[in-house]
Amino acid sequence: MDVCLREEIKTGNAQIICELENGKKEYYNIEIQKIFVNNNVDNKSMLIKVTDENLINKTGGIIQGMSGAPIIQDGKFVGAVTHVLVNDPTLGYGVFADIMLKQMKQVD
Repeated sequence: MDVCLREEIKTGNAQIICELENGKKEYYNIEIQKIFVNNNVDNKSMLIKVTDENLINKTGGIIQGMSGAPIIQDGKFVGAVTHVLVNDPTLGYGVFADIMLKQMKQVD
């Protein structure tokens, strides 16, 4: 899958890929609400909101274990889920894919 540069990410519709039951990976709808393009210091690059009713009914939103779930927009990998907002589990943060790739290269 192609990786999306942070400058290409836009607010609006996206999906996360989660495996919730029976080892089956599913796409669930989210909305990227805010993009922190200049953030290079922590894993809060994007504010995301779960909009998929099926996911909300199953889990209430983002739950423990969803960290690392890929975020996809327009068929490209844009990042991964990192945090949930405790006071609203439908809201959380994602990290940019380029930060993840840069950190991977530092481990090599």
